[in-house]
Amino acid sequence: MFERILRWTLVAIAIAGLAAGGLAHVLGRPDLAGIAFTASTVPVILGLIVSIVRDVLAGRIGVDAIALVSMSAAIILGEPLAGAVVALMYSGGNVLEDIAVARAEHDLRALVDRAPREAHRRRGDQIDNVPIAGVAVGDRLMVRAGEIVPVDGMVEATIAVVDESALTGEPIPVTKTRGMAILSGSVNAGDTFEMAVTATAGESTYAGIVKLVTTAQTAKAPFVRLADRYALIFLPVSLAIAGAAYLASGDLIRSLAVLVAATPCPLILAAPVAFIAGVAQAARSGILVKGGGKLEALARAHTVLFDKTGTLTVGGARLLSVDAAPGEDADAVLLLCASLEQASHHVVAHAIVQAGQARGLKLKVPEQVRETMGSGLEGLIDGRPVMAGSRDLVLGSRTPPPWAARAIRRASWRSALIVFVAIEGRPIGALLLADELRADTPRAIRWLREAGIARMVMVTGDRAAAAQAIGAALDLDAVLADRVPSDKVEAVKSEQRLHPTIMVGDGINDAPALASADVGIALGARGASASSEAADVVILADRLDRVGEAIVIAQRARRIALESIFVGMGLSFVAMGAAAFGLLQPVPAALVQEAIDVAVILNALRALFPAGRSKAGRITAEDGRGLRHDHQALLRGLDRLRAIVDALDEAPPDGAVALIMEANGVVQDKVVAHERDDEGSVYPKLARLLQESHGLSAMSRAHREILHLARLLGRLVEDLPSEHVDRYLIRDAQRVIEAIETLVRMHTAQEDDIYEAVVARSAA
Repeated sequence: MFERILRWTLVAIAIAGLAAGGLAHVLGRPDLAGIAFTASTVPVILGLIVSIVRDVLAGRIGVDAIALVSMSAAIILGEPLAGAVVALMYSGGNVLEDIAVARAEHDLRALVDRAPREAHRRRGDQIDNVPIAGVAVGDRLMVRAGEIVPVDGMVEATIAVVDESALTGEPIPVTKTRGMAILSGSVNAGDTFEMAVTATAGESTYAGIVKLVTTAQTAKAPFVRLADRYALIFLPVSLAIAGAAYLASGDLIRSLAVLVAATPCPLILAAPVAFIAGVAQAARSGILVKGGGKLEALARAHTVLFDKTGTLTVGGARLLSVDAAPGEDADAVLLLCASLEQASHHVVAHAIVQAGQARGLKLKVPEQVRETMGSGLEGLIDGRPVMAGSRDLVLGSRTPPPWAARAIRRASWRSALIVFVAIEGRPIGALLLADELRADTPRAIRWLREAGIARMVMVTGDRAAAAQAIGAALDLDAVLADRVPSDKVEAVKSEQRLHPTIMVGDGINDAPALASADVGIALGARGASASSEAADVVILADRLDRVGEAIVIAQRARRIALESIFVGMGLSFVAMGAAAFGLLQPVPAALVQEAIDVAVILNALRALFPAGRSKAGRITAEDGRGLRHDHQALLRGLDRLRAIVDALDEAPPDGAVALIMEANGVVQDKVVAHERDDEGSVYPKLARLLQESHGLSAMSRAHREILHLARLLGRLVEDLPSEHVDRYLIRDAQRVIEAIETLVRMHTAQEDDIYEAVVARSAA
């Protein structure tokens, strides 16, 4: 604060001195004018001496030394007006920096300034206004319309509508029902509601964000220090040009003009302004970067390591399918299981209940529920005994019936958890649950490729089979499975030895790796959690695609900083050359340099705003829908392939041959034809629309794998014997058909994601 006051004072003195000197000239008193100009220059020289001494003691030498030499030379050589102009330029440049930095920090400070100070606490029928520091876990608070949620908690009302844009960048208000978590810093966008406090003010989401913002405002980028090092070249070169001008002309005034033109004080300030502006731009998208240094490191990244669970995937159990026993209805199986699971707090139970509700099933109230930890539940639904849980709990030592064996096999292939359901002791179905890819993961990976990330690696504690399946689907460069936290740290260090490395994670077990990486990115972190504390960048929204956005913002800020430095220095050298040849006198040289400095800083402020988009390669929404030319028909064919795989379990030899041949017909007529059409006509069109082709290259590799599997199935059909079809041949056919169905279904979803992104990009 003191330094800012001093800067404003010095610029006021410089302006007053120039005004007084100008008035003295008008009144015909050049002697008084010289005194006024000198008096306005000396305080700036003294302040500059203090600044330079401080920089030298800190091991830095900047181009401010040129300003000191030029102002001092102007006074000594009897050019007080030139000295006064340089003094105004120098002090005004520092003030301009303050204004620019303040503008760039506005979005960061807004998060801190809007932090709530009071809460409305309910005690019986009475509501008291209390400081948020006095709010305790378990208190009931009332949040009025338009107010900021003061602490983390759970909704007690039937429904609450909150605006989380300040936290996540999502512009659409979110509806919260009773029992759902609500975050401090959200704005009540609906009616008044009540909430139960689950965290004190100091431990709530918003307190953690404020702490991150405070950190983000302090650090200085290594790249900015690199800009300071340019002064080591600029300073001697400037003095050499001034000396050469004097030797060639014998005119000290010409040398003074060179030194005045070589005073780009705000020029080197353009780099920190650009990075602070980039940090602010990221904050507007829900990306908190802990300082310009980390933003600069983000811009240089070559390799990205991902955790799997909760980062590339949704991080929890999701219902994949319901396998019903012959004669049973899948929805009825899910209804019974979900109704019973309402009595459990297990994460799998929660996923099953959510799946039932998502399908619109009216769940029943369970009675006399008994839970066996690690195995499952037993209870009454409508007076009938229902059991849901593991194979041992439901099937016991019995040999699984064919449908159950098929479900067990499919669960093994998909690395899924299986929950069997029985009613009155009779198994009626099984639920397959597994973690699944986030909807935005393929798009996020593609955007990272487009941003220039050359290597992407998954490092996870999950089993190799599950990790390899996801790695193959996303076309990652490497998959490291079965890794404990210390192994993740070692993986990060191994990549760091080769290239600048980013680690992306979301859990406490990722914190050591996040802290070890050049840049650690915490995804969807909640305030003061271990991962966000260890990370250098926090993505407030639970969206993986924001990682690519952060890198693009960082790269643009770095590019703008480089432009500002090199263009500004180049223009300064041009001005120095003009002064050396006598084309610029000291005062005009000072004005030219001031114009250069202002232009460069204004250019650096461009990092505050998103990059403009090219109008080339745009398509309409109708064209986008046309890209999905036959996906619906293809999905119907995939449903038939899945039915064939299931039917092969119980089919007799003759029936199995017919089913395998039918599957081959579907694959050749629908799948192969679709993939060849994509490769021949659709992808070339997309390549002209997309900025980079990395994503399409990965999709083309998926085409090749699909066509390879189709050829295997075709050969298998050609070699089918007319009789004596054994179970091993049927099993091989099942595996190939299942692999084709799974891969094509995922590949089609990825294509739809690309088409939607292209349409969205064109509409933006």
